[in-house]
Amino acid sequence: MKRIMVPFGTRPEVIKLAPVVHALRAAGHHVVTVDTGQHQDAAMSGDVQRDLGLTPDVRLTPPGSRSRLADLVAGAAEALAEHPADVVLALGDTHTVPAYALAARGAGVPFAHLEAGLRSFNPRSLEEVNRRVAAATAQIHFAPTNRAAAFLISEGVAAERIFVVGNPVIDALRERGVRPVPPAGRTGVLVTAHRASNVDDPARLTELVEVIGRLTGIGPVRFPIHPRTRARLEQHGLIDRLTALPGVTCESPLGYDELLGALARSRVVVTDSGGLQEEAAHLGVPVVVLRRSTPRWEGVEAGTAVLTGISDEAVAAAGRLSAPDELARIAALPCPYGDGYTGARIAALLADPSTEELLALDEPDYTDGSLPWTLESVA
Repeated sequence: MKRIMVPFGTRPEVIKLAPVVHALRAAGHHVVTVDTGQHQDAAMSGDVQRDLGLTPDVRLTPPGSRSRLADLVAGAAEALAEHPADVVLALGDTHTVPAYALAARGAGVPFAHLEAGLRSFNPRSLEEVNRRVAAATAQIHFAPTNRAAAFLISEGVAAERIFVVGNPVIDALRERGVRPVPPAGRTGVLVTAHRASNVDDPARLTELVEVIGRLTGIGPVRFPIHPRTRARLEQHGLIDRLTALPGVTCESPLGYDELLGALARSRVVVTDSGGLQEEAAHLGVPVVVLRRSTPRWEGVEAGTAVLTGISDEAVAAAGRLSAPDELARIAALPCPYGDGYTGARIAALLADPSTEELLALDEPDYTDGSLPWTLESVA
């Protein structure tokens, strides 16, 4: 059994890591959980921690005197100095991930990455940079799907270091007993938007408000507003315009169970969230993705998710996907993102003696004159 540090700083990380931490502890591993302080808003961090039973052992409050990433790296180094670990396990692509990956390597502690291999191929995406930092520093890569594993292999990651384990968000849905709603019992549209690329640009934010208004042609629209999005709507004088739209219900961020219930009962979800793409696939709900690229290609390939960006095509796609025949087709498809037992697989893999060799940070020895590669091998 291992001493495992598990950091998390955002609501999606809490949701996805809660079942993993529970499985690790049930298997006998000693786990230290760290709230990195990346999100200070209660609805985005503290409330969901309580709801999912993931109380942090260490709670950090970044001083805010440096950049966010610098604060997170400093906090990670302090946490590792006070709580020695055999491995640091982080999930996803927020700034918490490279911060703890780099701090782990600095402390001589191996790093394992969960949700490894997701790629949007968007050079302007900070999340994409964070994923690639994680890939460069991880000793073990827990990929959610075969496609994600294939992306890692194409980048030169050794296949023996990659384990396809599914995505733990499906564990959370299984453990909470969330069941799909038959298409005939669904109504309306669920909308979420929070990405900086969508809400920080006034022109794009204005177009989002217009798209939301046109979605009411499908049915009533429910729009839980992320704190970042609300701040931008108020900053640019759009909040009153949005809340005055007929057929649109604007509200504060929903608790996780309430959000899942709203998703399951919707005919279609229109979102820029990554996690909602996975949760919707488990519930058989079609997705319109308010982005032009996504790290979750499995839904696009299956036709359960459509990339549109914020445009008129988002409304057209929502109309197509919410048609009765399409709803029935999508509801019948298996979820490509896992079976709900990701946490147990990770716990077993980290307890397997053969994993020790993969986690070793041994200095290579080329004093015999050999080379790690040849020109012919890369020609």
